[in-house]
Amino acid sequence: MTADLFEAALRHGLRIATLLAATAIVFVLGTANLLRHMDRYEPALAQFGAMAALGAVLAGEAALLVRGRTWHRLRGLAITVVLGASALSYAALPDRRTSTEIDWVFGAANWVGVVVLLDRPLRSCVAFLMAHEFTALLHLLVFDHPTQQALARFATGSVTVVGFPLCVAVMAAILHRLGAVAAASHLEIERVRASEAGTAEAHRRRLRRYGELSVATIPLLEGLADGSLDPGDPQVQRRCAIEAARMRRLFAEADSVADPLLHELRHCADVADRKGVAVELDARGQWPVPPVAVRRDLTEAVLTVLATAATRARVTVVGDADLVSVSVVADCDEVTAPNPASTGVRVEALHHDDTVWMEARWQPTS
Repeated sequence: MTADLFEAALRHGLRIATLLAATAIVFVLGTANLLRHMDRYEPALAQFGAMAALGAVLAGEAALLVRGRTWHRLRGLAITVVLGASALSYAALPDRRTSTEIDWVFGAANWVGVVVLLDRPLRSCVAFLMAHEFTALLHLLVFDHPTQQALARFATGSVTVVGFPLCVAVMAAILHRLGAVAAASHLEIERVRASEAGTAEAHRRRLRRYGELSVATIPLLEGLADGSLDPGDPQVQRRCAIEAARMRRLFAEADSVADPLLHELRHCADVADRKGVAVELDARGQWPVPPVAVRRDLTEAVLTVLATAATRARVTVVGDADLVSVSVVADCDEVTAPNPASTGVRVEALHHDDTVWMEARWQPTS
């Protein structure tokens, strides 16, 4: 179990434990004191109403806990009900009985409020406990004609009434803080992992591209550098044009576009256009995106012819869901049709006088 899941389990367990403790205090201890001194309340019905209000809040917390939810917008209403129940109980409390065992709500409503505010910041629990204390103190000062003994009793009782729930609230705040730190750490770890994966993938792509270029491009550059190849030789020029088109196609493969096949064909045609060949590109139909290896076989025929074209060339792409055809017509010498490496790709070539027609077909369903 990861740290964030463990912390979430601890918070959930603390929420359950606090709910059980509050339920026991309200319905066991509170009911016992209420029944024992029922004849002293004025009237007793107000005390039962206050207990019913606290019980409704606890029932709502139990329902939310089962569903894995919190109070959200109803939290303010729940706290209002808890404080209202305290005020209703004090309204029917006998004189000079604040913070005694007859005052059952003094040690019960505090736990109910903490249950509602357990997932909130610590200051919310502190504010509620102070409001609860103020309600009891206000009743003591206004209606009980407090003596020194009554104030001492109230102060002593407040240590338990505020102290224990506050400890639970502090623990919940610590767990909440640990959860936030754990979540932030988890996100940072995922970000680092994603960055490392992206870096590794980029490195693999660079190695793959270097391997592809080392087959023909690097030997060609080395031959030009050491003088073993003549730049004025038409065959060398043709090889340079082919390799330039392949490099542009290789770079275009990394682009994110809607139609990668047309995008790479435009880059292949750009090499011929730069040496003065008028290239027309026509596309008809819609077709599935071919894999990278298939696109290379389809464009290889085009760039081979375009590298030899003298003045003009026309590239046509026609396709649907069952067949993709890439053909090129250009005025050039006879060229050898490349051998496709992908299954499902077929290349045909025809030569007549000074015109070459070459077509590469791919059947996606094959």
